[in-house]
Amino acid sequence: MAGKAEVQGVVVSDKMQKSVIVSTERRVQHGLYGKMQKRTSRFVAHDENNDAKMGDTVVIAESRPLSKLKRWALVRIVTRASQV
Repeated sequence: MAGKAEVQGVVVSDKMQKSVIVSTERRVQHGLYGKMQKRTSRFVAHDENNDAKMGDTVVIAESRPLSKLKRWALVRIVTRASQV
């Protein structure tokens, strides 16, 4: 059996309790014209201790369904956002 999928992305919202929204970006090639395009996906992830803040780079992994939209869980924080 394969392990859980892990994705790295940036926290774009931390306004919920115990949840963050993580945005990931990938590059895909247009089918007809061949131009490279950026596509983003947003995942709602469980953050038990409210550690992640907006702008942090994090790794999330698949988990069991925790709510209507929450299917991912925070694994670790890779880099912290710079404080201004």
